[in-house]
Amino acid sequence: MNKIVVFCGSSLGFNPIYKKSAIELGNYFADNNISMVFGGGKVGMMGVLADTILAKKGEVIGVIPNLLYKEEVIHVGVKNMTVCKTMSERKVIMSKLVDGYITLPGGFGTLDELFEALTLNQLQIEQKPVGLLNVNGFFDAILLQLDKMVEEGYLKQANRNMLIVGNSVIELMEKMDNYKAPEITPIINKVVK
Repeated sequence: MNKIVVFCGSSLGFNPIYKKSAIELGNYFADNNISMVFGGGKVGMMGVLADTILAKKGEVIGVIPNLLYKEEVIHVGVKNMTVCKTMSERKVIMSKLVDGYITLPGGFGTLDELFEALTLNQLQIEQKPVGLLNVNGFFDAILLQLDKMVEEGYLKQANRNMLIVGNSVIELMEKMDNYKAPEITPIINKVVK
């Protein structure tokens, strides 16, 4: 994977372990020549990630919608910045640029982006690895919900298995590097049966 989009919060959260994980991931990207595509912000987890990669002369690509294009939000240190019209357009641009997705702790927007990436894979529009860095058990409840969806017949186990989970940067990156996309099947069988 040469380019990975990272979905994460515009906040740092209350526990410093989350900031530490963003720095770890940023260092991994820079040390392994992986370009990061992100939401273009200078605040929260996004800002920490971008700052870490830029400090090591790594490549950072921002995609930010007009409504967030404000001096207090946009990361002015990112030279490769695309400004788009809407949040939906941002996701389309990002998906065209990348080889995979990683999600770090965040809020509604972060989860929206994660589930859109998973849906694109479920519908076989894409076949890219979708990773979740489960720092400090942050996503444990969501993982339980996904298991409940399988148990109750709303999600196929094969689709649940598309979400790659790691508790550390190294574990997650190894799993993503070894990811094999599911075999392409007729969509109606994949989603319904």
